[in-house]
Amino acid sequence: MHLEIDLSSGVPPYEQIRSQVVAHVASERLLVGDRLPTIRALAADLGLAAGTVARAYRELEAAGVTTTNRRAGTVVSDGVAPADVVARQAASAFVASVREAGLDDEAILDLVRGELLRRHDG
Repeated sequence: MHLEIDLSSGVPPYEQIRSQVVAHVASERLLVGDRLPTIRALAADLGLAAGTVARAYRELEAAGVTTTNRRAGTVVSDGVAPADVVARQAASAFVASVREAGLDDEAILDLVRGELLRRHDG
């Protein structure tokens, strides 16, 4: 698994890690049961603090993309279908772009609700 971090990006490094891992899972470059590097190893490879990588790993686990246990480490979960991963990735990219444009959470939700209604009626 190859990850690159752009420190000049407006996207926080933990989010860059999270979205790249999701992309690797969605593209099936990472398969169910594949092991991710340890937090310390990945932090050292990327030149980041271990806490930054740990946050990315926590978010991946919370989203169901990975599971972590002491013996096996962090592995790709078998509970996530690639379509779910792609949808999460698209939602994440959408939220990041509209927040960057200055919209608050309520405005973002209004946009999504409006689009869902438009698609439902059309």
